[in-house]
Amino acid sequence: MIDFYNWPTPNGQRAQIMLEETNLEYELHLVKLSEGEQFSAEFLAVNPNGKIPAMVDRDGPDGSVTIFESGAMLLYLAEKSGQFLPSETHRRWQAISWMMFHAAGVGPNFGHAGYYRNRAPEPVPAAAERFSKEVGRLFTVIEGQLGEEEFLAGTYSIADIAGFPWLRMYERMGIAIDQFPSVARWLQTIAQRPAVQRVLKDS
Repeated sequence: MIDFYNWPTPNGQRAQIMLEETNLEYELHLVKLSEGEQFSAEFLAVNPNGKIPAMVDRDGPDGSVTIFESGAMLLYLAEKSGQFLPSETHRRWQAISWMMFHAAGVGPNFGHAGYYRNRAPEPVPAAAERFSKEVGRLFTVIEGQLGEEEFLAGTYSIADIAGFPWLRMYERMGIAIDQFPSVARWLQTIAQRPAVQRVLKDS
């Protein structure tokens, strides 16, 4: 059994989608961010960084395993289940590279763009423009890859699971999705997967 600590943010959704896709048994523990539960002693014992998602696999290969950071969780679950990470060397590292692209580029920049565009208490035009421009550039990079491949690493993998929850928020980022037809096709394909629908129904 996996104890899964989460709240339905994009980073949390990517980890939960992976759990649903792999059919691994897990128990969901909601961490109410607005109430500061991520800073409780109980949660900090799981993730000292005080961020969701995090998990404890009580049935790890050498006993209980604690993991935080959604990218690390995707890799662990792929290894544990034997799913969604290609075995062929080129494709495997392609999937890992795109997953890291999302972790290092998409998540932070989309988060900043969303904040300055939609949530900042006072307008900060320079910041909104900077991060919105970077979001557009990242969409262009992904569009190029998906114009050549059905999925980011050829077949559906952790690379796609890592990016989908963020890219589906394109309207909040000021993105005209008709300018990125390959990304639009990819988003629609992933959104139709039963595991993805189960995660998104409550978000």
